[in-house]
Amino acid sequence: MKRILNIIIALVAFAVVVPSCTAKADKECCTKEVVKTGIDVLESNGFKQLQGKKIGLVTNPSGVNNKLVSTVDILANAPGVELVALYGPEHGVRGDIHAGDKVSDDVDPKTGVPVYSLYGKTRKPTPEMLKDVDAIVYDIQDNGCRSFTFISTLGLLMEAAAENGKEVIVLDRPNPLGGNKVEGNLVEAGNFSFVSQFEIPYLYGLTVGELAMMLNEEGMLKGEKGTNDTIVKCNLTVVPMEGWSRDMVYTDTKLPWVLPSPHMPQAETSYYYPATGILGELGYMSIGVGYTLPFQMVAAQWINAAEFADALNALALPGVTFRPINVKPFYSVGKGENMGGVQIYITDYEKAHLTSIQFYIMQEVARMYPEHEVMANADKGRFRMFDLVSGSNFIREKFTETQQYKDIEAYWNKDVESFKEKSAKYYLYK
Repeated sequence: MKRILNIIIALVAFAVVVPSCTAKADKECCTKEVVKTGIDVLESNGFKQLQGKKIGLVTNPSGVNNKLVSTVDILANAPGVELVALYGPEHGVRGDIHAGDKVSDDVDPKTGVPVYSLYGKTRKPTPEMLKDVDAIVYDIQDNGCRSFTFISTLGLLMEAAAENGKEVIVLDRPNPLGGNKVEGNLVEAGNFSFVSQFEIPYLYGLTVGELAMMLNEEGMLKGEKGTNDTIVKCNLTVVPMEGWSRDMVYTDTKLPWVLPSPHMPQAETSYYYPATGILGELGYMSIGVGYTLPFQMVAAQWINAAEFADALNALALPGVTFRPINVKPFYSVGKGENMGGVQIYITDYEKAHLTSIQFYIMQEVARMYPEHEVMANADKGRFRMFDLVSGSNFIREKFTETQQYKDIEAYWNKDVESFKEKSAKYYLYK
């Protein structure tokens, strides 16, 4: 009996010492809604922006509310709203298409709504695709990086809407990199493409809603190749988020993460995509695509992992640490081969300059393993894609000459401050 009494006393004491999640509003303890995305705001206001309209929807699996219900299903059942068309970007509406594979016209099996492909022979909606809609809703999670093709789809959608007298309604979502990271030069003439469609930096520090406003107001809707003489402007509505601020990265939002593409499994992956993605276009070194760390590592068969990590850490790059790693990729570059390299850790996000990391990696490869210099050994047929993603031929050509990041640093960052000043006019959030 005495033993039982002691146990009861101990349990009571523990309950007093350990704070209850329901009793204490502690963000470390409790899961509380911090941010409402555009679709959550739209639901809460009774879909007022869509009332009485026939709606087309551009989305993918990342288009969900904070309870992980698909925007497709929400709008299909929304009172006063008629969902009449779906448009499939890269990977498809339901995310069942592999990266780079064409999306086909289809019928959504759950709702019975026709699906039109925007990632195949047609990337810009045709008049026939738009004839039955009053407005096109866009709801896709962005990653804040110019080469992520969903913003290109958005631009072509806005252009088509302008040409066909249709409204565009963007349901805003967080930029997972926050609203302050701007890196890279503006896209230059001859380098506009589906992976660099607009005259914006590689990291642009805007939400997709803010970006849409900027594209619309700054005369950037000029066609897929950026060469059309006619500038168009659409009837644009942005449904803003609630609770988001510019200093928030995705994990600060408390929102669930749904991968917008197969190699973006975690929100944190967005932080590493710009750190290795340009290098990855050369297909010469593994960047973790095909292993369990997409974009978060760099490796090759000829790298001594410990020595390479030591060399990169000796550079003392702000906010970045490198750990030696040995891997055997399951597919893609280096499939089935033992490779040494580094795993990248961003230790201070605000201080880290994300896009420069890959250039420093190439620099150290050239110094330590000159026979494996990246530009000298990579498939030259892939140089064009490297230039398109970089937005400039100069970056590759100058770096090839010296193998030193310092020789392209000023050029890579030359447009950052002017873009920040220009884009600030379109901020929806402080």
